[in-house]
Amino acid sequence: MELVGRITADRPLLVLAVKEEAQFLDTDLPVLFTGMGKVNAAVALAGALARGPRPSHVVNLGTAGALRPGWTGTHVVGSVIQHDLDTDLLRTLTGESYGAALTLNAGGGPVLATGDAFIADEAARERLAARAHLVDMEGYALATAAARAGVPLRIVKHVSDDAGEGAAKSWRESVAGCARALADWATLHMTGRP
Repeated sequence: MELVGRITADRPLLVLAVKEEAQFLDTDLPVLFTGMGKVNAAVALAGALARGPRPSHVVNLGTAGALRPGWTGTHVVGSVIQHDLDTDLLRTLTGESYGAALTLNAGGGPVLATGDAFIADEAARERLAARAHLVDMEGYALATAAARAGVPLRIVKHVSDDAGEGAAKSWRESVAGCARALADWATLHMTGRP
């Protein structure tokens, strides 16, 4: 985890997993790098929010794999699910529901599936495509940490790969272009409002 800048109550906090995704950001807003994966994301954001002050809102910028053909570009996520938690089994064991879908944008938008596996095979992609449009490794954890702290969150993802065979190579080859697109989105849309 690394925080660049100072969090203040009147400005948003930008959150990204890795510096490769932020290489073209030109902003005076604070930026939190969490590291990859749900645990790193949750711990980094929860820690930053607990230390205070809390930002006006959080914006997660990052890359995502496309689970459906033809998905490219930059997307503001409507809801997020956790794809690697066996919620049905846990409900039968405990009677409690864990890992319910979280709505981020009442106006809709694509569903983002979050899990600690980098999806890079056709079978996993097809299973997830029945439930979501995009896949990442941090979104659900960030949404949970922000919701528990009472801080609004927006998730913005740029498609880096097709979450199929060769996705890891595609990510490495496309991350600079994705970082440029995310920086352009931030320049156009970061107005200080949730």
